Amino acid sequence: MRRLRLPRARFRNHPERARPRGFGHFVRIFGPGIITGAADDDPSGIATYSQTGAQFGFGQLWTALYQIPLLIAVQEACARIGAVTGKGLAGVIKDHYSRTALIGLVLLVVVANTINIGADIAAVGESANLVVPIPRGVLVVMTALIVLSLEIFISYKTYAKFLKWLALALLAYPATTLMVKQDWGRILYATFVPHIELTVSFLFIITGVFGTSISPYMFFWQASEEVEEERANHIKLKANGEPRLPRDYLADIRIDTAAGMLAAEVAQWFIIITTASVLFSHGVTNIETAADAARALEPLVRSFPNAGEVARSIFAVGIIGLGLLGIPVLAGAAGYALSEAFGWKEGLSRKWNEAPGFYGVITVATLVGLSLNFIGINPMKALVFTAVFNGIAAVPLLFVIARINDNSGILGKHRGGALSRVMVWLTFGVMALSGAALVYTTLSGR
Repeated sequence: MRRLRLPRARFRNHPERARPRGFGHFVRIFGPGIITGAADDDPSGIATYSQTGAQFGFGQLWTALYQIPLLIAVQEACARIGAVTGKGLAGVIKDHYSRTALIGLVLLVVVANTINIGADIAAVGESANLVVPIPRGVLVVMTALIVLSLEIFISYKTYAKFLKWLALALLAYPATTLMVKQDWGRILYATFVPHIELTVSFLFIITGVFGTSISPYMFFWQASEEVEEERANHIKLKANGEPRLPRDYLADIRIDTAAGMLAAEVAQWFIIITTASVLFSHGVTNIETAADAARALEPLVRSFPNAGEVARSIFAVGIIGLGLLGIPVLAGAAGYALSEAFGWKEGLSRKWNEAPGFYGVITVATLVGLSLNFIGINPMKALVFTAVFNGIAAVPLLFVIARINDNSGILGKHRGGALSRVMVWLTFGVMALSGAALVYTTLSGR
């Protein structure tokens, strides 16, 4: 595998040398934040947002707006933890918390990621089956093998930049939204004024919406990718082993993270509007298959002779691109977490023989995820269930991230500011409340 080569723009700004911060600079600094934001709209995310739009119309549209500051705060904290300490999230937890806490949190993220991998592989296979006359079982196996081959033998960054072009298929959602006559007053009201229903179905989906947006794998992935950037660009270390960060580096991280998370939430907003206005408004309130979800794009291509087929093709391209982009992130996050916990060498910048444990975890997680596709689970339901599971699993992880973000003993002068600390704790509270409400309504039978 070729050595990981990442943009060097962040590292040219040494303390003694100022640098212009024009538009070109802001494009060059995009890195882990943009990749994480793109992976946030993985097949699980698209399925969950589509399901809430079809099932509740604009009822959960407000989540796309109010998640923005929460998502940015959490991901910025994770990125800063990785950049300042020179360690991934599991490595920091290992140094400052009990081994029991470490193993519990790491196993939680590995289980959540493995289930998510399985659901995303299923989604890619089912979506590809819409346009390729090959049995779905064959397609899911091909998906797993392709992902493993790319992640092990080719730099993730190298092929991710090509897959991001496939993710442009997401633009079909805003295009469809603008083509369909909309009640924009109602949409804006639903965006700014939260709507809550204390029912199992509503809270199940909204926990999934939170869980697929604010997911455990994103926490571990972005922290570790910041360490990868420092390693690839040969950042010098202080006497205590921590990175000597160039001036404005953390400011660049914030820009990168904010841009990635904002893009993810804008995509969510348009997916919900599109599915609500095309599916919900026409009585389609439950999505069972990829073809059902693809119907939301039919107004975009209605002038084509075979509008349904074209819509399915656009949908399939988006799911395939985002799946092949997101599955390696899920597997890589599991690899980072376990490797840091057990002290194994890790990193996509290393070759297989340099980090066998790391790549072994990636391989096992992908293959176990693949095996979940052969136990008769509906792929679309699996995607939404995965999002809900992530929403619950994120709660204890957010508690620990908030504690680390508060701790000047760990982060020194780069401890989270007052706003960062408040927002991360608020995110923990929101996620805990949504999970608790779901459990309560389920047990009470509402």
